[in-house]
Amino acid sequence: MAANATAKAAKARTAELLVRPTVALKPLDPARARRELSEIADGAGEAGLPRIAAFLAGKGPQQDLLAAVFDLSAFMRDCARRRPEILDALFVHSIEARLASIRAEIAAAVRAESVSEKSLMMDLRRLKLEAHFLIALADLAGEADTEATVGRLSALADACATAAADFLLREAHFQGKLKLPDPERPAEGSGWVLLGMGKLGAHELNFSSDIDLVVFFDPEAPAVTDPYEASELFARLTRRLVRILQDRTEHGYVFRTDLRLRPDPGSTPLAIPVPAALNYYESRGQNWERAAMIKARPVAGDLVAGAAFQRELQPYVWRKYMDFAAIADVHSIKRQIHAHKGHGDVAVKGHNVKLGRGGIREIEFFVQTQQLIAGGRFPELRGRQTVPMLGELAARGWITAEARDALTSQYWFLRRVENAIQMVADEQTHVLPEDEEGLERIAHMLGFADADAFSTRFRASLHEVERHYAALFETAPELSSGIGNLVFTGDGDDPDTLQTLHGLGFQRPSDICRVIRTWHFGRYRATQSAEARERLTELTPALLEAFGSTRRADEALLRFDEFLAGLPAGIQLFSLLQSNPALLRLLATIMGAAPRLAAIITRRPHVFDGLLDPGLLSELPNRAYLAGRLSAFLHGVKMHEEVLDRLRIFAAEQKFLIGVRLLAGSIDAARAGKAFSDLADLTIGAALDAVMVEFARRHGRVPGGRAAILGMGKLGSRELTAGSDVDLILLYDHDEDADESDGEKPLAPSHYFARMTQRLIAAVSAPTAEGVLYELDLRLRPSGNKGPVATHIDAFRKYQRQHAWTWEHMALTRARAVAGDKSLCAEAEAEVAAVLDLPRDRGKIAGDAVEMRELLEKEKPPRDQWDIKLIPGGLIDLEFIAQIAVLTHEIEPGSRATGTAEVLSRLAPGFADAQTRQDLSDAYALYLALAQMMRLCLTGPFDRNDVPPGLSDLMLRATDLPEFGVLEAHVKETAQKVRSHFDLLLRAKRK
Repeated sequence: MAANATAKAAKARTAELLVRPTVALKPLDPARARRELSEIADGAGEAGLPRIAAFLAGKGPQQDLLAAVFDLSAFMRDCARRRPEILDALFVHSIEARLASIRAEIAAAVRAESVSEKSLMMDLRRLKLEAHFLIALADLAGEADTEATVGRLSALADACATAAADFLLREAHFQGKLKLPDPERPAEGSGWVLLGMGKLGAHELNFSSDIDLVVFFDPEAPAVTDPYEASELFARLTRRLVRILQDRTEHGYVFRTDLRLRPDPGSTPLAIPVPAALNYYESRGQNWERAAMIKARPVAGDLVAGAAFQRELQPYVWRKYMDFAAIADVHSIKRQIHAHKGHGDVAVKGHNVKLGRGGIREIEFFVQTQQLIAGGRFPELRGRQTVPMLGELAARGWITAEARDALTSQYWFLRRVENAIQMVADEQTHVLPEDEEGLERIAHMLGFADADAFSTRFRASLHEVERHYAALFETAPELSSGIGNLVFTGDGDDPDTLQTLHGLGFQRPSDICRVIRTWHFGRYRATQSAEARERLTELTPALLEAFGSTRRADEALLRFDEFLAGLPAGIQLFSLLQSNPALLRLLATIMGAAPRLAAIITRRPHVFDGLLDPGLLSELPNRAYLAGRLSAFLHGVKMHEEVLDRLRIFAAEQKFLIGVRLLAGSIDAARAGKAFSDLADLTIGAALDAVMVEFARRHGRVPGGRAAILGMGKLGSRELTAGSDVDLILLYDHDEDADESDGEKPLAPSHYFARMTQRLIAAVSAPTAEGVLYELDLRLRPSGNKGPVATHIDAFRKYQRQHAWTWEHMALTRARAVAGDKSLCAEAEAEVAAVLDLPRDRGKIAGDAVEMRELLEKEKPPRDQWDIKLIPGGLIDLEFIAQIAVLTHEIEPGSRATGTAEVLSRLAPGFADAQTRQDLSDAYALYLALAQMMRLCLTGPFDRNDVPPGLSDLMLRATDLPEFGVLEAHVKETAQKVRSHFDLLLRAKRK
């Protein structure tokens, strides 16, 4: 017996997995990687898998690979820990063979005698997890290239969608709701059409992608027994299909499923009758919908009916002739993505590989627009996949062979980067990490020696894509004609010029002529010199095209005219804009889409100087960056009033530049919120220091006196927007026996700190020639407006523990020490944490929150659906959920979080399940993206009937949605989902 055991162990040690690494991945920490491998080996042994346990305990290239993989990817490590049998199977089956078996098992699961919706959901999740693990392992090992990886992911999604659809169709048949021609092949003749869109349709799915489906049904299909009830039936089946695929259970999820690309999603059912769909596309279909249909492919359900539907749609998608209006409309899609031309370097950290400059979307977008323009005449340009279509475009002379080869190479490289980002934790993100370790991790996953080597390659890739992307649109056939007459001499209007201006998008061409004549007549200081006017004349065609593309061209150009009128000189600006089209487009976007930023740049032209910094869009405006800039800006300034003026100038310029970065897409909404908050921390802290020094000149200092500022509300949670006011509480402390300050005009401690706080309020929020630093709100201090403006730390402690209302403790969940004496800041933070940690009656707390929400809805109802803070299911609901979770200790352990997004992502499983957490986090991300963009661009409330078209484009880009109706439907659907969760998490639990 002992001999047999020894022989088996020896055999296990010599066994090898059927995986052939072609790369040598390096872990971040070799010692940690080996420990992780050892722990997985121990787990495999405990699970009764001696073969894989012995193998993992051994040494060799395969073990080295797995150690690196598990160290670099938390997803892969967790999978191996939970399911070591996945690895064990690789002794017998290659990855390709096992993936084929998994797809076969998925298909077989539907036909099992005891199959139920619950068992199918479990089987799909179990098999999908194994497939995901294997696909990632093959990719990271270099055994499969990126093209094979995205193909395998797409085939897996097809199999899962097909299984879910077949199960639902068979069930409907056996319940008598459908009469399938052949229940063994349920999809045939069912009339249920599931079109895969986007990357799924093109067989290009990324690792953690959701799947886009558009669902139709044929009311005349053989299986349909009652055409009048078919709409309700197929909508219900579609809803269940989404649930089967995307609901999170203890086994995870299969694929997040998105149905928002269907026609008019705000008012149509989830499954649309084929005749109604054809009528919609032929009469009201948008060009973005035509572009989306390029990649459409029947992926499940009745594939024959799906192919027939697509044949019917061909004349709509592939037009033989395109008029100039249609071509202009195709170009209007392009406005959602900027074609940059080397405007500064690219920041690698935090870069969005999909939507950012030089990213995947730029390559995909160019291919699709050329397909729209030429595919009607050249059938070979109608393919779904990006790389083959680059080849066809080159074959027909639309692009050069060099562009084809370069974009093909960069496309697959960027797709590899995208997959690596997602393989870390199986998260649907396209953004590179902002921290050093995170970037080093991605570099290692891609086989680079270190983050610097990866960053060099990544930047080169983005710049190459940028270069070709911009050039392609300049040289695209049929789009390169001149823009027509532009004559602004004399007193009268040139008729051809009026026609040209109208064609460029100006509604009042005569007024525009008058404005431009004003420039050329030298009536502004910026245009008084002959050289300035000459430069402006050369710039005018490009300037008019840029402003014409904003879709509210007249207003944009008139705002630019106001800006020009305030400039002291123009030569440098005109030269810069002429040599830097990206900056011109950015300026046009500000003038056309962002009245708030346009007003700032018009009133204070010096803020424009910040746009001249070549590093503007590549440097992240984090705390260290802003602190360095502020220190340099204040260097050598001694006078109190000059310090405060410098702070106002600095804050105004940096708010503007943070906004520009958000507008240009170089930072996202969450990063903007942190940047606006860091800026407030630093400038208000500097103002406090200046006020304390100045106040001490006359009144001296209180013995042992310390002051600290608690940031509350959006400042505390680091979610400030461009238009936010700032909520503060000023706390102070002093020696117990201190009677008064030691200056020439001594004051009692309470009087001293109250007066000093009043000085701070005036310094920060009083209007001056340089504007205000911030509008301050101190109503969250103990006792609100009735209490003193400055609060002793002991009084704060006593009030919070003995007298504070539930709403005040809810507000305290976002409190954060932002400035002042470090020791008092630490003391205040500790006291806040202690108060939040007190035991509470969960039912009472939930009840108080619901009552407050109901009172708010009664006293301050939302203006409309776009009042996303106040709508039922809006930001306030999300904030209340997060705050109550903190107060009732329903978040997962970890460092204290003040940000709503982080709290929602850490809701305890007993409080909110994984799907709820995902829904709430997604909703908050959506609302934050919209709120940041609306507050950045608008000075007043958002008016759906008067939204600058440029702003609607920016909102679509920020949310990655194709059309404003889709966005409206998504906001409405999200609000309903959030309110449902609010009711379940708070209303149902109140006393």
